[in-house]
Amino acid sequence: MSKVQLNSPFGSAPSKAPFSESVSTGVPWHNLPVTREYTLGQLLDQTVARCGENDAVVYADRDYRLTWYEFSEEVDYVAKGLMALGVKRGEKVALWATNVPHWVVLMFATAKIGAILLPLNINYKRQEIDFALSQSDAENLFLINGYRDCDYVEVINELIPELKECPRGDLKSKRYPHLKRVFFLGGAKYRGMFSLNEVKSLACETSQVDYLARQATVDVNDVVNMQYTSGTTGFPKGVQLTHRNIANDGF
Repeated sequence: MSKVQLNSPFGSAPSKAPFSESVSTGVPWHNLPVTREYTLGQLLDQTVARCGENDAVVYADRDYRLTWYEFSEEVDYVAKGLMALGVKRGEKVALWATNVPHWVVLMFATAKIGAILLPLNINYKRQEIDFALSQSDAENLFLINGYRDCDYVEVINELIPELKECPRGDLKSKRYPHLKRVFFLGGAKYRGMFSLNEVKSLACETSQVDYLARQATVDVNDVVNMQYTSGTTGFPKGVQLTHRNIANDGF
C-alpha cells in the first residue's frame, strides 16, 4: 500500500485509502487503535502534559490569551466550584451564551465532573428557551446579557420570577421544578444568580482528593453533551453525545 502524502504539516483528510495517517501531522498511527478511549477530561490532561506552555485559547478582540496550563487551571477552578455548589454527576448544565471565553472552560469543567453540558441556541427567544429548559429538566443554567434584540436576563427573570425571591442555590421554580441554580457569565450581578468569580472562589471547598475521585467515576460512555436539533420538522429534540462520540469525531 502506498503512503498518503499530505501537502503540509497540518494537511487535510486523505481522500482515499489507507486512512491510517494522522490528519494533523502526517505521522502513521499503525500501532495505535483506530478509536480514542478517553474522556474529554483525560484528553485535556494529556494535552496539557504534552504542550502546556503553548497557546490554548486566544481571543484577539479582547486581548485574552491562555496557555494550556492556564486553561487547565481555569477548568479546575470552575469544576471544583460547581462541585462545591452541589452539582452532581449526570446533572445538566444549560449554557445560553455566544462564543465567550468561558464557553470552552465550562465544556471541559462539566466533562471533568461527569455533568452534561447543554448548549442552547443563541437565537432562541422566550418560547424556545422555555421549551428547552422544560424538556431537558436542566438543573443548572449559565447565561450572558443577551444577543441582538433578545435580553437573556430579562427573559429568564420573566420565566423564573422566583429568582428574585429564593436564596441562591435553593431555587424553587414552579415552571422548572428541576432547576436548582442560575449563573451569570459577566461582571454584573443579578439577584438570584451566581457570578463565575463566585463559582471559582468556592473551588477551595472541594478537596483535590474529592475532585480526583469524582473524575475517576466518569466513563467514556457517559453522556457529556446534549444538543438540541433545529426543530425545522417538529419540536427540537435533545441529541445525547458521549465522551467517546465527541473525542472520536475530533480525532
